[in-house]
Amino acid sequence: MATATEVRDIQKHVLGNGLVVITETMTHVRSVSVGVWIRNGSRREVQEENGLAHFIEHMVFKGTERRSAEAIAREMDSVGGMLDAFTSKEQICFNAKVLDEHLPIAFDVIADLVLRPKFDSQDVKKERQVVLEEIKMDLDNPEYQLHDIFTRGFWPEHPLGRPILGTPETVRAFNRDHLVERFRDWFAPDHLVITAAGNVTHERVLELVQREFGDLRPARTLEDHTAPVTRAPIHLETKRDLEQVHLCIGVPALPLGHEARFAAAVLNNLLGGGMSSRLFQNIREKEGLAYAVFSELTPYSDAGMFTVYAGTAKETIGQVIDLTIKEFRAMKESAVSEEELTRAKNHLKGSLMLSLESTTSRMSNLARQELYFGRFYSLDEILASIETVTLAEVQSLAREFFRPDQIAVTVLGPLNGFTLERSRLSC
Repeated sequence: MATATEVRDIQKHVLGNGLVVITETMTHVRSVSVGVWIRNGSRREVQEENGLAHFIEHMVFKGTERRSAEAIAREMDSVGGMLDAFTSKEQICFNAKVLDEHLPIAFDVIADLVLRPKFDSQDVKKERQVVLEEIKMDLDNPEYQLHDIFTRGFWPEHPLGRPILGTPETVRAFNRDHLVERFRDWFAPDHLVITAAGNVTHERVLELVQREFGDLRPARTLEDHTAPVTRAPIHLETKRDLEQVHLCIGVPALPLGHEARFAAAVLNNLLGGGMSSRLFQNIREKEGLAYAVFSELTPYSDAGMFTVYAGTAKETIGQVIDLTIKEFRAMKESAVSEEELTRAKNHLKGSLMLSLESTTSRMSNLARQELYFGRFYSLDEILASIETVTLAEVQSLAREFFRPDQIAVTVLGPLNGFTLERSRLSC
């Protein structure tokens, strides 16, 4: 049984303006990772501004009041640091990883990006083109396109169902005024969480944050999220120029903070989370019907989905769907074996512990716990929660998840006249 005996040196401080600072001091490493997290991803966008959060994340790198785009890149390269950013549906994050002695430089660059972007109109024009190319690149990837179609149908008319990058139509319409207005709303101190992990003290980080962010005025509160209404469409789309048929089968799952989240993780692991999982063993190893087949959980603050993905030949679409539904049925009808349960738990515990080896992943871990739970769970607590999952809990979740009327399916590729009735999904 894996246990983690280390005590993590984690401290948290909230500035007067609402900005949250969390650090983890790790004296055995030479690096520091620091991130500025905005409690605000693409789900805060109104429909006609779909893609704006991601566009803002791009635009801040085009130059600030103090630095050109080239200066930003050069300054980080000159200290061998890594600077990165991403937009998800519920956050925007800017982060850097550097040697401990270079933290002040990295922090100065990140603070500059999130506090003083120029949003030059000429740059907006150029970056629109870049993002349109990024969208095209994704649309050339059938797996991306499949998930995009699937998610839109699963959560229609809701920002969680829309793509993070936006659409060519929305992106073409962005202008400087949009950016400036949203930026002012979203990047206020009471919407920010700053986390750092590595060879640095809490006091040092606090001092840097205080200097750059301490005088900012908080904004008004963010409007509340409304949870999506989930649908279960069957969507078949012919795309003749693909060699393979791609399919996604999904059901509503749990929000990120749900108390049954550990049982859901175990269920996902058993079904399609690794090479010993049932879907991998039965569809790939025994039947040889797919190269890629896996399941995954996608949880948000107030909703979640569980999906199975497979790529297969046009002749075997029906067979892969039937085998997947058969596994759903088996999970509902009989409890898995103790041995299988133990293996799934150990796989989860192992990957969790391995994932915390870098300062970057610890920095992200601090932020996610704060953003979703407002408190910190130690590794021991999480390992214990995985350990206590029972066979009965897994089976009861399977019964809750795998109901024929809530199974959504998207199939994309050379369909060759393939059709799918809901009766075929009965489990």
